[in-house]
Amino acid sequence: MKLTRLWNSIWPPLVAVILFLIIWQAATLLFDIDKWILPSPADIAKEAAAGAAGLWEHTLATLRLILLGFAIGTAVGLAVAFSLHYVPFLKSSLYPLLILSQNVPTIALAPLLMIWFGFGILPKIIVITLVCFFPVAVAAMDGLARTDRVMFDYMRMAGASKGQIFRKLEVPHALPSILSGVKIAATYSVMGAVIAEWVGADKGIGYYMMLQKSSFRTDKIFVAIAIIVALSLAMFALIALLEKWLVRYAPQDRDKQKGEA
Repeated sequence: MKLTRLWNSIWPPLVAVILFLIIWQAATLLFDIDKWILPSPADIAKEAAAGAAGLWEHTLATLRLILLGFAIGTAVGLAVAFSLHYVPFLKSSLYPLLILSQNVPTIALAPLLMIWFGFGILPKIIVITLVCFFPVAVAAMDGLARTDRVMFDYMRMAGASKGQIFRKLEVPHALPSILSGVKIAATYSVMGAVIAEWVGADKGIGYYMMLQKSSFRTDKIFVAIAIIVALSLAMFALIALLEKWLVRYAPQDRDKQKGEA
């Protein structure tokens, strides 16, 4: 039954992608489009197979950067959310600054970080952290604010401390929202890593794209784009699986059952 549901959710987008690739391939042949302008899917696949060894090395370098930056960004986002929720004064004073921090384009900030911290791994991690922490922090704060007030008041009347309420009620109740933010951050981490490598790196998919852009190797750029998409989907799927394992009961299910009753 689960396999049937999984297949029913997969086949419509899979068919759409296959049709898109067929139309793309046919268009490049029919209109005789130059390879350096728009390569066909067959050309892209051929180039990916030819350069598989070098691409694998660049992909591993980017993946290591993604995982490290994503872990740090998620931890910073949760720490910010918990701190602002636990201390209302901090939330009222610092939350507008969080919003303001997202108005600075990452691509504009990355060169400054390279100037300040050099071309090592630190500025790249900072870029990914800045990209990842905000969706996690906002989603976590929203989930914590939506805690069941009846249970909250009941635990207070039962003599539970603020810390106990936070650990045993607010955090578990906010877990679905937190993981929604983490899924967004997971896909953003790939973008942040590529942007960081654009600015300054000696390996990675972003570095590989910049090299191919200088050579007008459009087919290799498309290969890099395909790898970026695959990494984003893999990160999203990983967090989605984690969500299914952690969230076995959602508060909205109870509300739905009440409505049906």
